[in-house]
Amino acid sequence: MKQGDLVVRKSYGGDILFRVAAFAGQQAVLRGMDYRLLADAPMNDLQTVRNPDELGGTRQARIHADESLRRISELHNRQSGISGYLAHLDDRRPPYFELPGKVLHLDGDLNYLNKSMQVYRQLRVPAEGVHCHESQMPQVLMRMLPQFRPDIVVITGHDGVLKQKQDLQQLGSYKNSLNFVRAVDVAREYERSRDSLIVIAGACQSHFEALLQAGSNFASSPGRIMIHALDPVYIAVRASFTPFRETININDVIAHTISGRQGVGGIETMGRYRVGVPNLKAANPEQNVNIM
Repeated sequence: MKQGDLVVRKSYGGDILFRVAAFAGQQAVLRGMDYRLLADAPMNDLQTVRNPDELGGTRQARIHADESLRRISELHNRQSGISGYLAHLDDRRPPYFELPGKVLHLDGDLNYLNKSMQVYRQLRVPAEGVHCHESQMPQVLMRMLPQFRPDIVVITGHDGVLKQKQDLQQLGSYKNSLNFVRAVDVAREYERSRDSLIVIAGACQSHFEALLQAGSNFASSPGRIMIHALDPVYIAVRASFTPFRETININDVIAHTISGRQGVGGIETMGRYRVGVPNLKAANPEQNVNIM
């Protein structure tokens, strides 16, 4: 067995697919492939997987992921419906331009970050992605916030409850919740208003209450369960395309995440989407205009 191998844990019935991130003696550090879970396990508890699609849990997770992407696409199409209708009537660009909320996405997993950025690009959400270890996120945010000036910040990666710690109210019982809380603190020092800067924080089994108290708008995980890799992205896209005069529909957003109410929670928050006039590209098709 070597670093990078795909494995499952025999003691858990092979329920989750992991990639071996590192070794520490006879223990292996594992990163979830479909869920934002960081775990460790004895070497003799691991079984190498050659064909991940044969695993029922993996197939189900990917089905859920495809469904989540479909819902995100439907959201975008509904938001752009008026534009499409006007363009069809007069065969011209709509007379206004759109300003979706800008996203700054910090991720402790490069693979998940790449998948997330692909979704943002597909849906034309202006986004900046940064891969860094969870412990570095407060320092990275301190530098990136004034530079990028986002409307929405996603702080995520891997987390989990430590085996030897059972007090779920203590931040020390989690692998990265304290790092996420510190990063949220930095975001709130930069902008205190939860409507001016929307913060989405946490990963699998993260300390939900601490993240909300620190200033997150949305966080994981109320039920200390695993969340899917794309759940934070889904919430960020919804925030980006909800008009700034409207409250993001919390029940609807959470119900349409893969992990549901046990995985993600949040508070009432205004959206960050705006429209403006005139559409300079419509008036001057050859003119290179960048409103963002």
